[in-house]
Amino acid sequence: MAKRSFWAWGHESDEPTVEQMKTAAVDIAERYNVDLTPVGPPNPADLSLRKPRISPPSSLADICASDDHDRAVHTYGRSFRDRIRAFNLDFPNPPDVVARPRNEQEVEALLEWCSSSGYAAIPFGGGSSTVAGFEPPEGYDGVVTIDLEGLDQVLEIDDVSRSARIQGGIYGPALEDQLRPHGFTLRHYPQSFEFSTLGGWIVTRSGGHYATNQTHIDDMVESVRMITPTGLWESRRLPGSGAGPSPDRIAIGSEGTLGIITEAWMRIQARPVFRASAGVTFPTFAAGAEAARRIVQTKLWPANCRLLDPVEAAAAAGMDGSSALLLLGFESAEVPQGELIRHAVDIARETGGTIDDANIRVSDGSGGNSDGDTGRQGSVGAWRNSFLNAPYMKNHQAGLGFVTETMETAVTWDRWPNLDQTVRAALQDALNRVCGGGTVSCRFTHVYTDGPAPYFTFEGMGRLGAELEMYDEIKKRASDAIMAAGGTITHHHAVGRLHRPWYDQQRPELFAQALKAVKRTLDPNGVLNPGLLIDA
Repeated sequence: MAKRSFWAWGHESDEPTVEQMKTAAVDIAERYNVDLTPVGPPNPADLSLRKPRISPPSSLADICASDDHDRAVHTYGRSFRDRIRAFNLDFPNPPDVVARPRNEQEVEALLEWCSSSGYAAIPFGGGSSTVAGFEPPEGYDGVVTIDLEGLDQVLEIDDVSRSARIQGGIYGPALEDQLRPHGFTLRHYPQSFEFSTLGGWIVTRSGGHYATNQTHIDDMVESVRMITPTGLWESRRLPGSGAGPSPDRIAIGSEGTLGIITEAWMRIQARPVFRASAGVTFPTFAAGAEAARRIVQTKLWPANCRLLDPVEAAAAAGMDGSSALLLLGFESAEVPQGELIRHAVDIARETGGTIDDANIRVSDGSGGNSDGDTGRQGSVGAWRNSFLNAPYMKNHQAGLGFVTETMETAVTWDRWPNLDQTVRAALQDALNRVCGGGTVSCRFTHVYTDGPAPYFTFEGMGRLGAELEMYDEIKKRASDAIMAAGGTITHHHAVGRLHRPWYDQQRPELFAQALKAVKRTLDPNGVLNPGLLIDA
């Protein structure tokens, strides 16, 4: 079994070589006109963590581990802050024990041990959080991270209702591998797909990379089964219900603070066979945004309606930096998509978009290029490859003092122009003050009939050893700007510890009090992921 890297995105085999890190150093040095001394990746043999402060009871010992590498892997996610700290071997507060239950009974026993002993119990999915979603809290005599990777099966498929009962610890690739022989898919592909789990998607309200119409995991949940310190929480399987507030909506987005999701019935789909794609260029980002708004408000529901500003289009799609790019994609298991893509392209052209008919690719035989590689060629294909490789490429930049990260939000269309201007200005001003300059770019990851989900990327040349302080200042300035402009502090990255100050501003205070009451009922000793969403 491949061994996870304790600091980089992916497995140890995915860690960059010394030569790859040298190449990254040369690229950044040329971009920012600085001298950089490249370094190699850290050595796992140099890990030296605090000794475990607790030991599991004998009844749980065979599912628990306390070696340094395992505890390091379960300390941080994969945000900029996380990668820098782990790269520098900075692990002041690792979990004491990593437990891997094999069934619900062992989950119950672990929660009973933690709750009765007052140890923090941290549910762990795939480890890809970018918001400190499972980072061990301070102030506890012991911390037990509960890794659900042993609960990794599709247990049952209802092909009449098109739903499946799936265990919470299953990773994205394994989930799809088990559905594929039956002709189904969940159709949920976040960028973290390789290293995230169904349970993790549900508790963080994950957003897949499909841009419209049931892209959020919320829309795919039929019912949830969750183990809490005070008992079982399971909702009835229903296609819809008006029977009071939904119990599923309490579990979805709970970020491991109320219980551990062991199973869920999920709505699945037949695997697509008809596809169509197009990349439409625009003279400005604003013109592309208007096209995206008009397309989504016609309710054509493209699978992809992703808008890249000129900077993003140049970096991710191989363009020359003078135009924005709107990526359109349609797919279906039953219905040819050629007519839909042409309707969307017509709307894009009406708002100033440019595309040659030969670049409208249709794989359903209804016209265009029926080549079987729809969405994998031209600017659309270049973007797809960049999207999939981006997390790995960030590994190459560690140890250079480079400061770069992403921020995502959502806002209504009427507020979008002001938010775009406000957040870009805040980021650029912070980069100028903190880094002496830098680059800001933006893309839409999702679009709704009432607003877009913009995703900002910033980068600047920092100072080695001061990256975290510099990042914190930039992040705070931009987060304040998002809230002031009427956006959400997070669209699909979750709250975690990183976004908690702004989440406290966003949610109603009475809701916070109600959530505290729910937590007191389900987790009376306050041991489950303390400090996330509310104070224990």
